[in-house]
Amino acid sequence: MIRNYMKIAWRNLARNKGFSLINIAGLSIGLTCCMLIVLYTKDEVSFDRFEENKDQLYRVKVTISDEKESRTIGSTNAIHGPTFKQEIPEIEAIVRTQSSTFVVKKNNELINQPILFADPNFFEVFTMPLLSGSPGTVLADIHSIVLTEQTAQKYFNTTEVVGRTLDLKIGDNFQAFTVSGVARNCPENSSVQFDAVLPFTFQESMGWTDNEWLGFYMNTFVLLNKNANYQAVVPKINQVFASKSAFEISKIKDFNQKFYFDLQPFLQVHMDSELSEVRNGLGHGSSPIYSYILSGIALFILLIACINFVNLTVARSLKRAREIGVRKVVGSLRRQLVIQFLGESFLVAFIAFVLAIALAQFVLPTFNELANKQLALSYLLDIDLISAYLGLFLFTGFLAGFYPALVLSGFSPAQTLYNRVRFTSRNYLTRGLVVFQFALSVGLVIGTFAIYAQFEFLTNKDLGYNDENLMSFSLGRGGAGRQVLDVVKQELENTAGIEAVAAFNGNYNGTGAKIDGGRTLDFGYIGVDDNFLPTLQIPLEYGRNFSRDFPSDPIQSVIVNEAFVKEAGWKDPIGKEVNFEWKNQKLQVIGVIRDYHYASLKEKIKPLLLTQDPNYGLGKIFVKVAPDDIPATIRTIEKIFRKHVPLLPFEYAFEDITNAKRYEKEGKWKQVITLAAILSIFVSCIGLFGLATFNAESRVKEVGIRKVMGASMVRIVTLLSTDFIKLVLISIIIAIPVSYYAIGLWLNDFPYRIEISGWYFVMAALLAVSIATLTVGFQSVKAALMNPVKSLRSE
Repeated sequence: MIRNYMKIAWRNLARNKGFSLINIAGLSIGLTCCMLIVLYTKDEVSFDRFEENKDQLYRVKVTISDEKESRTIGSTNAIHGPTFKQEIPEIEAIVRTQSSTFVVKKNNELINQPILFADPNFFEVFTMPLLSGSPGTVLADIHSIVLTEQTAQKYFNTTEVVGRTLDLKIGDNFQAFTVSGVARNCPENSSVQFDAVLPFTFQESMGWTDNEWLGFYMNTFVLLNKNANYQAVVPKINQVFASKSAFEISKIKDFNQKFYFDLQPFLQVHMDSELSEVRNGLGHGSSPIYSYILSGIALFILLIACINFVNLTVARSLKRAREIGVRKVVGSLRRQLVIQFLGESFLVAFIAFVLAIALAQFVLPTFNELANKQLALSYLLDIDLISAYLGLFLFTGFLAGFYPALVLSGFSPAQTLYNRVRFTSRNYLTRGLVVFQFALSVGLVIGTFAIYAQFEFLTNKDLGYNDENLMSFSLGRGGAGRQVLDVVKQELENTAGIEAVAAFNGNYNGTGAKIDGGRTLDFGYIGVDDNFLPTLQIPLEYGRNFSRDFPSDPIQSVIVNEAFVKEAGWKDPIGKEVNFEWKNQKLQVIGVIRDYHYASLKEKIKPLLLTQDPNYGLGKIFVKVAPDDIPATIRTIEKIFRKHVPLLPFEYAFEDITNAKRYEKEGKWKQVITLAAILSIFVSCIGLFGLATFNAESRVKEVGIRKVMGASMVRIVTLLSTDFIKLVLISIIIAIPVSYYAIGLWLNDFPYRIEISGWYFVMAALLAVSIATLTVGFQSVKAALMNPVKSLRSE
């Protein structure tokens, strides 16, 4: 019996090749999207689950609050972890991690190498398998270093490197570090990422660590014993901090900050959108919103494809009416007919499923690039994933075939054999499904226009300074950079192809000071030279720039931005005092610059203060390069750099490229949403084509009569198309308010954003109506051109 069902199903598919192809294509596109998103979601939820201590491992985080704001960070200081372990018996172990970069000498080549400082028990607490070396001893010696396979190959072309040495630049000299172990490359689904690990005890021996209780600049992880309740440990951590930090806090006048320490389960680190900053050994941070959006898009497209299957199957039902009538007359039960039609649905779903696997493999590299992943269909070998895909296959086949099976199996034998089956245009379910799927498609198109507009705004907005052909590089930290700064600047200024040269300290550190008799104002704080403003072409709104004509500027004067003036509430800022109590300095404002975006446009411009404090070393150079021959100018700059800074690699960046990279995520989402909109429109039009076919076939005799009575082709096409255009217009009316609300929510995350334009909705509506008209019009013209003799000869 089953064999007979499948044989009939196959014959029916072969007989209606066009409709079968449309059905299979639509379902395979929807299934492909779902497969890729299932892979993506599986990768997201699998992060860090290989860690043996995952259920006992936590990251220390702290919430800092005052009268104005409250913020949570995942950072601590060097003293926090060891003290917590000493004072709290439930803490079995602690691991501190901190990122840094060292110059490594490889033969005569200098390479900047990212290094992770970690406590000696790092490889015991975290599941990072070693190819060589013992987890408990690889970081025991302060001059030992552990490399990953990739890093070992990079420097030695082999992984058999235990006992060999690597020269790292410490201060102005190179020191040899002995390779004590080689670790496997960090898994892609691991939050912990590193290339090389040095013992944390080394930087402690160098005096590089800060043991103040109010400092926060590294990660601290705690391993609790198996019987500990982390919620009971949190109050103890806060008690220890309160008692240990009391003396330090008492020395700060008018201190008004509050601190609350907490423990974050390690399995929550990857998907924590609040603490999205990834550094100090953590990487690949994500947000659950991405999984939600991608899953929603995939389900929408699959749902649209299933709706198409329903519409096309019902549209073809009239041609199978006599078959159903004959089957019922000779004794077929409705249950058997339902099984037959569901069997046809599952056959289509199976073919689409196989095609979707091939299509998913084909587009996977592109998807990986968009999603910033390294996914592979080998994940399918996972039993849970196989079960998920099997469930997806069964769900798709049942969803697509259940309603048509019920409708077709319910035909009356008498009506079908006498050709009296009628599906009138009052098929509200079918029409409602078309409205629903087009509303989804129009919503995605509107979203695409909005995302495009916001992305163009982010990448083309005036930043308040000119980043075109603006090159930057570092002279390094410490005394060496300061000693060569003036010499390097002078040589660059005398070089052809260079229009301007400036120096600054390379940071936008946050600090605070008193204004207007005692009120504290928080702001960014950078050191600059006299040429900084003209080189970046940042205009002054009031006052003057720093100048060598005023020798007292470095110790008496500062420049602030408009945001600083606004926050301070000053109407006449020139001459106002900024009191740095912590360094016993009162400085006067000599100028106000226009606000410029020194950070991403996803961050609001904050108060900023520029200083020439001689204690604030300037180690970064800005060079305005003439556009004539940029490569030759870069080579000249590199020669000057190597002449004066021989122990550092020459690494440079152009500000316009750096700024563009800040919006790579938005750029990728623009591509994802655009692709989703195109697919949804395409698949929706397949459904509309099916409904138009159904309508034309059910009204074929009406069309014939109208033609015999003299109706023109234009009138017939209009008659057949009007109802469908109405459906599309209804879908547009539904999509507009929903899209407007969703776009508004998305734009709220951007402090600098576009205004939602009515053109997005007009363009999306015109596009939807145009595509729908072409889709329906094709079938309507085909019906209008049919010979009325053929359609009426049976009457």
